[in-house]
Amino acid sequence: MKTYDRLPAALSKPEFTRLAGKLPEILTTYFNINVHGDYARWQSALETLPGVVSPSTIDLACERIQIGQNDDLDAKQHQALEKALREFHPWRKGPFELFGLHIDAEWRSDWKWRRLEDAISPLHGKRVLDVGSSNGYYSLRMAGCGAEMVLGIDPTLVYVMQHRALMHYLPETPVWVLPLRLEQLPPTPNAFDTVFSMGVLYHLRDPIGHLDEMHERLQRGGELVIETLVVEGDENTALIPTGRYARMRNVWFLPSTEMLTRWLQRCGFEQVRVVDVSPTTVKEQRSTDWMRFESLSACLDADDASLTVEGYPAPRRAVLVAQAR
Repeated sequence: MKTYDRLPAALSKPEFTRLAGKLPEILTTYFNINVHGDYARWQSALETLPGVVSPSTIDLACERIQIGQNDDLDAKQHQALEKALREFHPWRKGPFELFGLHIDAEWRSDWKWRRLEDAISPLHGKRVLDVGSSNGYYSLRMAGCGAEMVLGIDPTLVYVMQHRALMHYLPETPVWVLPLRLEQLPPTPNAFDTVFSMGVLYHLRDPIGHLDEMHERLQRGGELVIETLVVEGDENTALIPTGRYARMRNVWFLPSTEMLTRWLQRCGFEQVRVVDVSPTTVKEQRSTDWMRFESLSACLDADDASLTVEGYPAPRRAVLVAQAR
């Protein structure tokens, strides 16, 4: 499986011994026709991607990640490329531009990256874990900042297959996404310099356990970058929806930034900083031709956009940075 050919070498350090030993089992377990009803279709789409020896340009540091130029492919190859990539609908994270083809994802993920990029420690030469990485948009931006290696994990297989499609044209880029939840990732104690958790915490029944798990995988002094939904309030405030939140079933805890700071401190983090709090708007998260399902606009009160359809405060997201003691 070419996407992962170079991963064993990247896992050669002692901290990755258990993960390296489990890697063959992980790949055979999650990448086979029995794991998902759409897997055969996705695999077929991967196999029909037009081959390019090397894209003429690669830019992982720009807002719309760029792979190749329009002139790298002929008309027939362009048609094959778009047809293959559309098999991986929905594209939630982006944007990307592959050989002139603009993948306009649901999220303007570049906006979120812009909010944090100047507030985090330099990633050059760092080993990074990207929890809930989706198709690897942020992981690729991390590589664009010079990270030595980035390991992404995401349990949604279609997003991992999107990543494999992108990596078809980036075989030398040290970024990999495995179809795992954090608790399924074999132990990697003190293995990472930086851990990102972007848009994950509010989906979890045990947010404290999530923070503990990430602390264990960070080196002492390593940095956690966490982005999540929050509400206004003091250190005793958290919203626990009685049912859905913004039409999402799996939302459990929306803490205030003060409460999240306390959680982080209890889990062994220090120097906690709130680096951004921003409302999520329908310009940042919306339906597109590459994500045709309903998006944020359908989740807000039609008469009052400051509320969700359930009457809760509309989405606000915060980015916090902290160091592991």
